[in-house]
Amino acid sequence: MLRTSIVASALLCAAAWWPARAEACGGTFCDGGATPVAQTGETVLFVMTPEGTEAHIQIAYDPNTDANQFAWVVPLLAVPEFSVGSQPLFDRLLASTVPAYGFSSQFDDCDLGGRGDDDGNGDGIGDGGVKFDAGADDGGPDVVLQQLVGAFEITVLQGGTAAEVMQWLGDNGYEQDPAAEPILAEYLAENYLFAAFKLVPGADTSEIHPVVLSFPTTEACVPLRLTRIAAQEDMGVRTFFLAESRMVPQNYKHVLVNPLLLDWPSSASNYQEVITLAVDAFGADGKAFVTEYAGPSSVVGTGGVYSEAWDPSVFADVDVLDVVTRLADQDLMSCTIPPPGGACFEQHPLLRGLLLQYLPPPPDVPPETFWGCLTCYADEIDSSAWDGAAFAAALEQRIVAPGAHAAELLAAHPYLTRMYTTISPAEMTEDPFFQANPDLDDVSLVNEIATRRTLCNGDNLWTLPDGREVYVPAGSGWPDFDDEMPWEEEVSRMPPAGAPMVIADRRAEIRAVLDAYNCSHGWPTRAICGLPEDPASDESGAWGDGGESDRREVSGCGCGSEPSERAWYGLFPLVFLARMRARRSA
Repeated sequence: MLRTSIVASALLCAAAWWPARAEACGGTFCDGGATPVAQTGETVLFVMTPEGTEAHIQIAYDPNTDANQFAWVVPLLAVPEFSVGSQPLFDRLLASTVPAYGFSSQFDDCDLGGRGDDDGNGDGIGDGGVKFDAGADDGGPDVVLQQLVGAFEITVLQGGTAAEVMQWLGDNGYEQDPAAEPILAEYLAENYLFAAFKLVPGADTSEIHPVVLSFPTTEACVPLRLTRIAAQEDMGVRTFFLAESRMVPQNYKHVLVNPLLLDWPSSASNYQEVITLAVDAFGADGKAFVTEYAGPSSVVGTGGVYSEAWDPSVFADVDVLDVVTRLADQDLMSCTIPPPGGACFEQHPLLRGLLLQYLPPPPDVPPETFWGCLTCYADEIDSSAWDGAAFAAALEQRIVAPGAHAAELLAAHPYLTRMYTTISPAEMTEDPFFQANPDLDDVSLVNEIATRRTLCNGDNLWTLPDGREVYVPAGSGWPDFDDEMPWEEEVSRMPPAGAPMVIADRRAEIRAVLDAYNCSHGWPTRAICGLPEDPASDESGAWGDGGESDRREVSGCGCGSEPSERAWYGLFPLVFLARMRARRSA
């Protein structure tokens, strides 16, 4: 593995790349006197090749915030090549691999043969251009690169002290946070550079797009130390990797969560809480990742990422009144009726920003209405804003070229890994690095379906995808179990080859707690649970007074007390698929 002071050990190891819907300026430093804000998450895609690493950073931003407040500082170990990334690529990665939990429902038919003891009514159903500058000689950081990349103005700084870097940021309109200075000093001591990002003058937040940084290195790293200035507690960090094989944490631990603690009836609505508590467990100590998907990259749909029909050249000399029609012909816009008339909507997330720049609507006219009938507003079109050649060039740079590159990446890299964690500022003392391990199995949480079987007495027997059973009395929610139930199933170190190096295996403890819980409800049988055959003689209190309502031994259709006599051939469960709601990890 390469890790030198000349090339970035994987990338920016750095500050604030944004989560979806980050509030205010969303980063570590802000323009215009704004203050740093709470950062709620990070998403990054690494593309791993023998020649180097590409880091695609998703930058989301609150559109209600003043664009002049947008600023972003990233530590680097080398000057990368910067380019525009593809937002649809992130959209497809997220949608194709999001963990999804649901359940099917079965209802025992206990009326067959007149053998049912309860009505089995099943109540309680739950739906589931580059300029280099050697810099000044009067102290402070050198400006080694200034570049416009899409909607961003990027400046790379090298050298100086932390105080001098802070001074430069202040002199150039960035609001300094005193908490940043000692962290900047840490990075400077390790020979890091800093890249400062700002939106170009006049750009709107709707023009914000992912940024790609390309390095000649074979490692990947997510920078967290500087992020802690603005991070919230239990901030989500999601990483994707396109590579030849599965990727794993190198210096952080790896955790398997205990699926019994997910709230299955609510389609795992507590997913993030379970992840947080599992990665905070002993041995993981708040610095660990969970693998949500590891498998073929073909799972990622490419619709909307790129199309051969996209041809920016046609806009260089097109009549302004025909712009929307040409965009619709290329499936970049969708109209309720063919223009003129109706309303037209952009089909690419970055197209709106370009249209607002080059073809802005008149005052008080909704953009969709204006774009849907340009001939209706021909006298109100801002001719000074429209520049066909510039529009074509921007379309190529921000939409067409990034889309083509994204499609090439998906085709060239057969394996995709998605990992997730939550981490708090106090835990952000070390930047996580990642490495390949081709010997590990695939992982997929995209279709985790449990089975809920409603018994004749109204109780429910849940069978999880791994085969474990959980008995849930009628009217009860998912069990809380007790404090002895571990949140984590396994904590491991992940080597570059071979099996995980297990630090903690909690499976036996989980089994014991589950068995004790199930037996407290008499499942699977009194004999197996070591309970008296006669409920009336049971002093444990688990079976009440031994009345009919306490009879929960289940065999066949689930209501009888004669396990061997209930005929399985007479059981015809009715199966319904509950609504499965995708649970996103951040």
